[in-house]
Order: sequence, then C-alpha cells, then structure tokens
Amino acid sequence: MEPLDPEVMIRQVAQLPADLRKRTPLFDERVHALLPTSNWARIDHVFLTGDGDSYHASCAAEMAFETLAGIPCEPISAHRFLHYGPLPTAAPVGPGRQVLLIATSASGTTKAVVEAIEHAAKHGALTVAITGTPDSPVTQVADHALIVDLSNPERSPGIRTYQASLLGMLLTALRLAETRTLACPTDRLREELTGLADTVEATAHAVQDRCRQVTGEIADAPVVTIVGSGPGYGTALFAAAKIIEASGVYAAGQDLEEWSHVERFAYPIDTPVVVIAPPGRSLPRAAALAAQAHRLGRRVIAVTARDDTAAFRHVHTVLPVHGTTREEFSPLLYHVFADYTACYLAQHLTRSPFQAG
Repeated sequence: MEPLDPEVMIRQVAQLPADLRKRTPLFDERVHALLPTSNWARIDHVFLTGDGDSYHASCAAEMAFETLAGIPCEPISAHRFLHYGPLPTAAPVGPGRQVLLIATSASGTTKAVVEAIEHAAKHGALTVAITGTPDSPVTQVADHALIVDLSNPERSPGIRTYQASLLGMLLTALRLAETRTLACPTDRLREELTGLADTVEATAHAVQDRCRQVTGEIADAPVVTIVGSGPGYGTALFAAAKIIEASGVYAAGQDLEEWSHVERFAYPIDTPVVVIAPPGRSLPRAAALAAQAHRLGRRVIAVTARDDTAAFRHVHTVLPVHGTTREEFSPLLYHVFADYTACYLAQHLTRSPFQAG
C-alpha cells in the first residue's frame, strides 16, 4: 500500500464545513426514519460503543444524551462492552422499557463492534449501527443502521468520518429528546448543528498557522499529553490518536483531574500539555490546571475561545476557537487543531501516517 501524504488531512479539514451543511439535514432525516416514535419513547438507557475514533466520538457524545435527552448514557469500548460490560445486569426498568446500544464503526467491519452488537441483541437490547458503509457487517447484524456516508472519501487518519459519526450520535440524542416530551428546543438545536459549519471554517482559518508553529515546540517531546473533561475528554482522546497515527509521536489523552493526580509528577518538566477548554462545566478546572501546569514548568497549550484570555493568561500558546457553541456540541469544533497539528508534525518529522504500523 502506498504511503499516505499528510496533506490529505488538510484537505479533509477543508471539507468539514461543507459536510456539516449538507449532511446534517440528510442524516437527521435518516435518524427520524430509524424507528417509530413509540419505540424511541420506550428507551430508558443508552450505551455507546466502538473502537478507536468511534469510541472517542462516543465519549464526546455522552453529555448530549444525558443533558438534552435526559437519559442515562454510558460510552464503553467494544471489547470492554463485550467481555466486561453491564449486560445483562442493565435490564430495562419496568415493563415496555428498552436498552439501546448504538454501535459505531466507520468502516462497518470492526470485528469487536460486530460482536458487541450480537451480544447486546442476545440480551434483549435494541441495536443501532452507525457507519459510513452501507451493506457492511455491522448493518447486517444490527436491528437498524444509520448510514453516515460521505462524498469522495479519502483514506487517512479519520477526520471527516469522525465528524460524521459524532454528528450521527448527536442527532440521535436530539431525536430521543423530542420523543421523551422534554422541554428541549430540538429544531433550534438542529439549526445550531448546521450553523456550526461557519464556526468550524472560521476556527480552521484562525488556528492553522498557529498549529504549524506549535509543531516546532512539541516535535522533540517524548510524549504530548492532551487533557479535557466531559465532552472534551472525548476530544482529547481523539486528538491524541490523530497525532500518533499521523506522525508516530506518542500522545496520551487524559481527564483533567486525573492529570492533576498522576501525570503532573512525570518528567521531563517541560513536557507539552494541551488543555481542551470549551465554555461549560469544566472550564474553571481547565483554567486552574493550565495555571498549575505552567507553575510546574510544562509547555501549556490551550485550545479555547479566542476571547478567553483572562483564564489562560499564563499559557505558552493559545490555539483560538472562533465562535461559540453549547458544551454538548463543542467536540465538533474543538478537534480541528488536532487535525492540523498531526499533519504538520508528520511533515516536520518527514513521516507518513500509519508508517510505524
């Protein structure tokens, strides 16, 4: 197989806004067609599963199910779900209630995801596969399939596919919200999702050159740690994966509080720490951690709103995010820096994506 050119990642970032504009209404129609309203209304617990990017997207989407749809949601990797997961103990509560497994695989061929779907169905769960590949193994074993396909896909560390998978989950959360008769303005929220296309585009323009500059600061690091919480934890996992896949530089995603308890003791002292800090519940803790890491001598890089200068005045570099969005939707916006940084790291080190594998 021919080595990949890292520039494919730049091309994929450029397509993210158009994908949001065109695919959000289409995917939403498909979500509505998945189940009758009465079936949605019976769901009382959601599990999100997948591997790699699909698991990271699951972590990023958890909050939307819990706060917008008001339903317990648990992201869990496919292997853990299959061998250590809560089924069959997580039985539906009361007659007519239903557990839903949303299993995601962009390729549709991930073996552990296929097996997780079969396992969930065996224990009475309703199963929905999210995939970009029609007529793939996951669609054949799931009760229903949400196809989140893209035009002119390219092989690369997943960027457009990640956004598509995450978008499918968020739209599913909104569908659950409106069928549970909650006071949730779902039509306006769908408009917000589509409107994020302009915000993603503005952020990409603002952050691209800064990401290229950051590359020189972190290329020699033994590890790059990326931290976040809530939806930002999923973003941190995804960002670390892109850096590893594209450049071979070891990166680790971690929860904000866990970094403060563990990784802050690690050498070397000037290890880069990237702080994912969207507006929301975890922002005060993110700002405090950035200040703590700065005092310890870390090279702190904050991914935060461009006007949030007061909270992050002690960081080395700010990668500015333009526009605002609710915390539940922030993963669609806050991963853009990682796509650029991963590409420029690969170019800086003259490496190709997936080269070490």
